[in-house]
Amino acid sequence: MDVFGKISSGGYSSQGSTVIKTVEMHTGGEPTRIIIRGYPTLEGETLLEKRSYAREKLDGIRQRLMREPRGHKEMYGAILVPETEKTRNGEADIGVLFCHNEGYSTMCGHATVSLGRFLVDTEDEEVFPRRKQVHFDEEKGEQRLRLHAPCGVVDVTVPSTRKGNRVLSDPEREVRFISVRTFAATTNLVVEELSEAGRTAVKVDVAYGGAFYVIVQEEELGFARIREGVDLKRLDAATAVVKGLVSGRKEVFRGHGLESDLEYLYGVIVVDKGEGEVGLGGLEGRVGVCFFADQQVDRSPTGSGVSARVALACAKGLLGEGERVRFDSLLSAQAGGAAGAFVGSAGADGWVLVAGRAFYTGASAFVVEDVFSRDGFLL
Repeated sequence: MDVFGKISSGGYSSQGSTVIKTVEMHTGGEPTRIIIRGYPTLEGETLLEKRSYAREKLDGIRQRLMREPRGHKEMYGAILVPETEKTRNGEADIGVLFCHNEGYSTMCGHATVSLGRFLVDTEDEEVFPRRKQVHFDEEKGEQRLRLHAPCGVVDVTVPSTRKGNRVLSDPEREVRFISVRTFAATTNLVVEELSEAGRTAVKVDVAYGGAFYVIVQEEELGFARIREGVDLKRLDAATAVVKGLVSGRKEVFRGHGLESDLEYLYGVIVVDKGEGEVGLGGLEGRVGVCFFADQQVDRSPTGSGVSARVALACAKGLLGEGERVRFDSLLSAQAGGAAGAFVGSAGADGWVLVAGRAFYTGASAFVVEDVFSRDGFLL
């Protein structure tokens, strides 16, 4: 048996550890590490209870897979949960927990796009027990599945093609998803930032797209034309201050009919000036830079952030129902980066459609051979 086979079969695993197998994908450059084998059974009746169990009892596995030397500060993961209260009552086909450098998020759009492709491509019913329930619409050339995320059920439509007796996802077309109800939580909120220059007032908006985001215009933080390049260290520092200030405004996140586990600020998105102007619709591209969790920088345009930005634009009267908008990250805004862009459009009653493409990058088998690297580390 060669080294790779020995690693995959647990030959290099220390006593008491198991091999964890993953499928690796990216959406707009943002990674999704999908855990398909080796993760322990999660206890709890509901998905949120299972999320709490993962955080309290199994967080070492998240740290191991997200952090160095197996991951890095910007790694992102998805833990498949075959059974939840929504799968049992027929509202969902499979559940998922999202994880990152700090913990566990409530929604993730880029990972949803990746999961859409993976879940229709897999034939492994141990990974996806309800795979055969996902129907292929021959006329439309697509499959639809229902993903139970911590924020609720997300409807995912995956373009697909028939190849012999198999139906596979089509990487040339966009996966689409409709998330949970979105809304603007507050607009024109003024927070005061302390700096060497004194006290500075910063005006921000807060919107929900399965997670809460601060959305702030670039000039409010003293930046201009971020689409042409930006000092990420300076932007990191500025957004961290804003996140700290807005996180303390607990009233902003309460009173929306959400579970208490969802009532917190997840990220800050700095957007270019054009997003604050009338006529948001269009496919020329709106740039945003998202810092989420522990100041993790999203390489993609942030799918749940797109949902929040569309909801905010509708609340401000800047976007009409059915209008399509291209959203770019710093990467997808570059020449040749169109495959990394997302397209968002508003439906009725706070529903937002987001579309994007995901691609496979590999498959891995992770082991623990030494105590030093067991839980990983970040520098």
